[in-house]
Amino acid sequence: MTLIRNILILLWRIWFYILVGVPIIIMFPILLIFTSREEWYPQFFVVARFWAKIVLYGSGFIPKVTKETKVNRKKSYMFVANHGSMTDIMFMLYCVKNPFVFVGKKELAKIPIFGFFYKRTCILVDRNSQKSRKEVFDKAHARLHNGTSICIFPEGGVPDDETIILDEFKDGAFRLAIDHQIPILPLTFFDNKKRFSYTFFSGSPGEMRGYIHKEIPTQGLTQSDKKELKEKVRGIILEKLEADLKI
Repeated sequence: MTLIRNILILLWRIWFYILVGVPIIIMFPILLIFTSREEWYPQFFVVARFWAKIVLYGSGFIPKVTKETKVNRKKSYMFVANHGSMTDIMFMLYCVKNPFVFVGKKELAKIPIFGFFYKRTCILVDRNSQKSRKEVFDKAHARLHNGTSICIFPEGGVPDDETIILDEFKDGAFRLAIDHQIPILPLTFFDNKKRFSYTFFSGSPGEMRGYIHKEIPTQGLTQSDKKELKEKVRGIILEKLEADLKI
């Protein structure tokens, strides 16, 4: 029975990666055009959201998003969420309609097909390089200046220990939000790790729930408030995750 289950999971995961890659190949010329100029990024973002829906629905996931507040389409935000799955990228694109740019680890740029456009549209960071971290702030500044929001998974990566509900947060998202005096909008992803974790022979199609919290203003805050802000945001997400586990 375990063998049959593992074969089915293997086939399902292969299908997931096909869904990630094939639409990108089909839409390659359009994506190439929309990523050739920064001012065309909003058009690329529309296509990216369409791609995310193909991957999620095609893989058998059923996205459901609860909103505690209405997201202002004309406002720049710092979007942050817990991180436990590759599907977090697609699910964030599904949840948020405001054009945003991911700040993510440079290693993802090595993924065939996906990595080509990831490198062209996201702000890549080498966490072992201080120079790279400075470049992130310069690039994020330019994007925010143009009215584009930023998305960062502040855990800085997926914990190897999958029993960890929520890892400690890095400073980057909160330093940027304070620097630019933009509100932070936390999101909680309840099911992504269960549905599609980094443990290969695991996961299943099914409901994928998200929760958009109230925005947290940073107006008037300084870098001396960064730690308190970081812990506040982490506490909001952690409380929601722990409450869901008790149900």
